[in-house]
Amino acid sequence: MFAEALAAGGLDGYFRLAEQFHTQAEPAFCGLGSLVVALNALAIDPGRLWKGPWRWFSEDLLDCCVSLEEVRRRGLDLDEVTCLARCNGAAAELVRTDAGDLVAWRAALSAAARGEVVVIASYDRASLAQSGSGHFSPIGGYHAARDLVLLLDVARFKYPPHWISAERVWQAMRAIDPVTGKSRGWITLRRRDHGVSLGFTLTCEGDDLKGFARRLSAAVDELGPGAGIEELATALLPIAGHLGVRVPSSTVHQAGLSAARSALRKLAVYPRVELAVGAERAEAVTLLLIAVADRLAPALRDELTEVLACADEWLAAELASLRAQLGALWTITAETRPSETASP
Repeated sequence: MFAEALAAGGLDGYFRLAEQFHTQAEPAFCGLGSLVVALNALAIDPGRLWKGPWRWFSEDLLDCCVSLEEVRRRGLDLDEVTCLARCNGAAAELVRTDAGDLVAWRAALSAAARGEVVVIASYDRASLAQSGSGHFSPIGGYHAARDLVLLLDVARFKYPPHWISAERVWQAMRAIDPVTGKSRGWITLRRRDHGVSLGFTLTCEGDDLKGFARRLSAAVDELGPGAGIEELATALLPIAGHLGVRVPSSTVHQAGLSAARSALRKLAVYPRVELAVGAERAEAVTLLLIAVADRLAPALRDELTEVLACADEWLAAELASLRAQLGALWTITAETRPSETASP
């Protein structure tokens, strides 16, 4: 089957994934393990050292959106894996099976087979007669003639890579995740043009992602359209603690982050924010304010969008990454179920 798929062009994306194939380090790390494979296969530079002199993604570096201790305890859901992908340099599109049909699933498989994208599937193991429940794994290839998917199972201590019916995987993705109350699905990942955020990134240490998303949305929405920059900045201050700053290992990245922070402080809006919230949190609040501009009243949105358009190259990259992370959060602000038992 491998030879047939290879000859038919169904494994053009396989080799970069196989080169980075990784076994999840913890029982609940299947989402992180799948992202390690995907991000390294996409040749995204994390901007930080892994071990020794190497800048390489490992599970230990995937520490934004949800803390590693929280992941160990309960795993990740589909929204959270998408957020992690976005805050680590990938353009990620989430498709749930209740929103995409079998034709869309096969189209995603074909794109992954051609090496155009990397696809991570979120599925219910029990539906495939496997032990366990919710699981993530990258797609290694597609045998279109037989409609077979090559699953690169990151739980290699349980299952080796295996071929399985694409329709059967589709059915396994239709299973409802008991934590979110939504169907599972897949994530399509590409390398983002501007790469990974060098410094500023969301972190939900001490909080759950959905709670953070709801509080952020409420802080913006409850003030109403008449709120000014100073009022918004004050409302965002308690949330700004969840905007952390990574320390890049590369001297080039360190210089880039320094340039971004310098450019941020030169923005016309910065002194107004600093006056409202103080110097210690002014950078974080200013970034959040610009990043949520799309949700503000038209006058403020236009003012902040103009700021974004004029931003320094390094600052623009930081803002684009932060906006991508927030985009993942806006999709889950209505979620009200507890997250204590998210599927690994």
